[in-house]
Amino acid sequence: MVVHTDTRAVEDITAGIDDENPTATGEPESPAGRRYVKETGIIAVGAVATLVAAVIGIKVGTDGATFAGILDTFWSKITGNIPDNVVERRTQQIVWELRVPRVAVAILGGAALAIAGVLFQGLLRNPLVSPYTLGIAPAAAFGASVAIIVFGASASGSGVVLVAGALIAALLNTVLVLTLASTKQLDATTLILLGIALTQLFSALTAGLQYFTDDEVLAAIVRWTWGSVNGSVWYQVNTLLILVVTAYIYVQYRSGAVNAIAFAGDDAAKSLGVPVTRVRLEIIAVAAVLTAVTIAFTGIIGFVGLVGPHIARLIIGANHRFLIPFSAVIGALLLVIADAVGRIVLAPAVIPVGIIDALIGAPIFIYLILTRRKALA
Repeated sequence: MVVHTDTRAVEDITAGIDDENPTATGEPESPAGRRYVKETGIIAVGAVATLVAAVIGIKVGTDGATFAGILDTFWSKITGNIPDNVVERRTQQIVWELRVPRVAVAILGGAALAIAGVLFQGLLRNPLVSPYTLGIAPAAAFGASVAIIVFGASASGSGVVLVAGALIAALLNTVLVLTLASTKQLDATTLILLGIALTQLFSALTAGLQYFTDDEVLAAIVRWTWGSVNGSVWYQVNTLLILVVTAYIYVQYRSGAVNAIAFAGDDAAKSLGVPVTRVRLEIIAVAAVLTAVTIAFTGIIGFVGLVGPHIARLIIGANHRFLIPFSAVIGALLLVIADAVGRIVLAPAVIPVGIIDALIGAPIFIYLILTRRKALA
């Protein structure tokens, strides 16, 4: 199964390899120039929508905050002025220490998972793969389970021990997959099959740990696997920000090569001068690190990395020079909305974002399958 072709992307494959700007030819009225302006505008509109959703997400909560209060909080942080009023100080503390980090992690985590998803789908030439295809999520769940069992249920939440356990297991799984697949020149089919095998292995190991634990530890493990941005803190925001920006710059630079592999195939891409094996290894490693770090902070969040790229592809087309940034925008928007909905539906109770994400993502994906079969073929 191959990701559907887009004639605009195919036309741009050769130019994309050299990372040429379609408007750099001096012909702004050319079809390529008009497409560039249109698609850049779509990305900008999506970014504005995400910003609006983020402000609403910061406002939502049991302790009400006004839009003016949010602006005052940011202004106080910029200027260093601390309000004299105790109520205002408390509101600003809630906004800055609790809500801004959780919304920021939702934005950056959603963007990271969507970028990873579009890269996996393009490089493996399969529209049904996701950031978890290589067994990354089950491995992280196993690592988190071990951390919770060894260090106690108190390790749940945003604890450093739990994050370290999930991250180490996910990265070791990725290294194992890429090492084994390298014997087959990182063939896409081999990668998918190895991912399926390791997914089953780590799922079984996690289930075995759960079977022998007490109720308190079992509850902590299950809570982590639901996926949540509750308890997000600033070190997570800073880590994700550095990681996402760095990864985006690199994969955007390689977007032409991804186009060649995704639409022309390995042999044709090699004839165009693309070092297919090296590019696939490097970009899959980047996508795997994005996924591993994100789910180490948030727990397992499933559908953003699968559905986000499809929504972006239907709106903006399949040219990865535009698809990668727009997928990041869509992923961020979906996760921010899911987090806000989870805090509103049963307020003051908070539904984990992973559950809301699946409840929103599954119907959307079913709709895409039923109405856009050619786009998924």
